[in-house]
Amino acid sequence: PRAMSFEEGSNSERQLSEPDATLEHEEVEEVSNEGADEDGVGSGAASVAQSGEVKVTAGAYNAEEVNTEVFEDLVLGAAAQEVQQVWSMFLRNAGSRDAAAEAIYAAVYDAAPSMQSMFKTPRAVMVIRLMTGLSQIISEVHNPRGLKTAVEAIGFLHLHLEVTVPRVAVVRDAIVDLLQMELGDDMTPLARSGLRTVLNYVGGAYIFVRVKYAERLGCLASSWAQAAGKEVGGDAEADGERGEEDSTGQDSGAVAEAAAVEAATKAKAAKSKKSWFRGSSAGSSSGKGSADSTSTDFKNSSVPKTYNDMFNFNAAVMGFASRTWMQEVLTSFDNIVTNASNAARLQEECDVLSLKIGRCKGTIVLPEYKAVMLASLRSLVKDWGSLHEVSWSWLWENIERMLKQMMGKPAKQEVALSS
Repeated sequence: PRAMSFEEGSNSERQLSEPDATLEHEEVEEVSNEGADEDGVGSGAASVAQSGEVKVTAGAYNAEEVNTEVFEDLVLGAAAQEVQQVWSMFLRNAGSRDAAAEAIYAAVYDAAPSMQSMFKTPRAVMVIRLMTGLSQIISEVHNPRGLKTAVEAIGFLHLHLEVTVPRVAVVRDAIVDLLQMELGDDMTPLARSGLRTVLNYVGGAYIFVRVKYAERLGCLASSWAQAAGKEVGGDAEADGERGEEDSTGQDSGAVAEAAAVEAATKAKAAKSKKSWFRGSSAGSSSGKGSADSTSTDFKNSSVPKTYNDMFNFNAAVMGFASRTWMQEVLTSFDNIVTNASNAARLQEECDVLSLKIGRCKGTIVLPEYKAVMLASLRSLVKDWGSLHEVSWSWLWENIERMLKQMMGKPAKQEVALSS
């Protein structure tokens, strides 16, 4: 047989090795695809576009669009760690937390001239709030449930602002571009896309919360008008008329009239409180001939007609009459409910209330107030339903969260200020 040349031998070796290499490449590709599928299920999946930019898709959320239709858990997967790392690097490069906050505030403020009228809070306060909110959000990106809770709480504080998709895009781009400029190559494509996804999620949640909770706020306003014995729009008209009288120089008569009405109301309330527990004794001492009239008077006078009276009645029945802190909450409750849609005013009311509660002795269990509150409202609101239950529970959860932030702090602050 003819001897095989060197070139023929090398060709044959190449032919034998090529199928093995192809087979090995297919196995590696299958393994990588399986890993991508595992990462993509229930977590943020990252894909590389032809331009080299990494695009993060986490369920209904992505880095390009602001989703305002749903508010679900955001699962970023590996992008969550990247986002937290670049945020930490940004804080270190800024030198201090305050410097980083100032840089973000300036970037957002300068990027949106049309939004500058919305920045009504003093700059120093706004800078702190902005950094606190962003830090809280970034710290929870690895925890979908905690992130949703934090975003919902912050969204509640933005109910009075008209957040729109274009405004969300402006704020998102300003923050992302600032970090990109400060970090340079340290800001990886995955981190950039993940951060954009997070900011889109937050902005969409603000819009969703504002639209969704508008129904709850309306339910709170209408049911509180019934429970507090107010007519819807009546107080506003009265305030407007009173303002007109003040402007024409007749303020003294209006003030005197208001004082007289308030005194009559307090006297009536005091009388009704006393009649709750003495109706039966009055009936027994009046004789059999007046039994019918006594029972009629008991029905008319012993049943509380306003929220404050009904609350005190239910608190006594449920064994909470000795809770002095409940009376502090009751005193401030009207201002809290009427300003539920004004986040700044609501926060102020809760801050003042926390100072008052801090002076009360004994253990403070905030859910106890919720139990008495719901029992009282169910008795006073005629068309009470599931929407009322959800709305009032939601309001109290937010109030409770704000109060807990200050629980125990006034006493320590008093010691620090007195020293």
